[in-house]
Amino acid sequence: MKPTGSSSADVWVGLPRPNPDARLRLFCFPYAGGGASSYTTWWRELPASVELCTIKLPGRETRMNERPFERLTPLVGALAAAVEPWLTKPFVLYGHSLGALVACELARALRRRGAPLPRHLLVSGRRAPHLPSGEALHTLSDAEFVMWLRRMGGTPDEVLREPELLELFLPVLRADIAVNEAEPFVAEAPLDCPITAFGGVDDERASPADLDAWRELTRGPFRVEMFPGGHFFLRSARGPFLRSISAVLDDVARDLPG
Repeated sequence: MKPTGSSSADVWVGLPRPNPDARLRLFCFPYAGGGASSYTTWWRELPASVELCTIKLPGRETRMNERPFERLTPLVGALAAAVEPWLTKPFVLYGHSLGALVACELARALRRRGAPLPRHLLVSGRRAPHLPSGEALHTLSDAEFVMWLRRMGGTPDEVLREPELLELFLPVLRADIAVNEAEPFVAEAPLDCPITAFGGVDDERASPADLDAWRELTRGPFRVEMFPGGHFFLRSARGPFLRSISAVLDDVARDLPG
């Protein structure tokens, strides 16, 4: 069930399958260049106690005519205001790559606002945000940027081959990469919620050591779990990955009062 008076929030939050009996909400944040549709079928493989909430960012899909954010702070501020009406049930945050950073920063922003906090933070495919960043990808030329995209995988070849599609896609992806890279990490007290970090064993962007560093951002339990595949292991290892997420969600739901 959507929260009362949530018309503005509905721009940001999608419900692929409303679940009014759910005890727990899972908010999913897309990777750079991705959209809410990356997660819309996940509800089929999640516990019945969970309501899937997909985050819809400006510049893509149903919000294609809006300008994407290019910096992290204003994006997280807008997100915090948009999701707060949805925090009437216990919730978990999940993000992949850029989405991992956004989910983490949202949890910290909610804490500053005195809003409800996540019961668990799930991150995947991204080094811990306090680690030194590597190459400034958002400053690459278009040709260099496309070469990097080909190496990373995850972007359909038809997009990379067609100038018209690239013209639509590249500005959004560049903006997302700038959100991911441009602002320095600001240290705060660790979060109280547990963090689980997932990775692909062949992901050059997030090594096991990069993932393990997320433990410094929580006072609660922490663990790392690796899956076969590269940066987009959440597709190539979808079945076992979603079973692991479901196990975390079952544990969270089991510990809820009532």
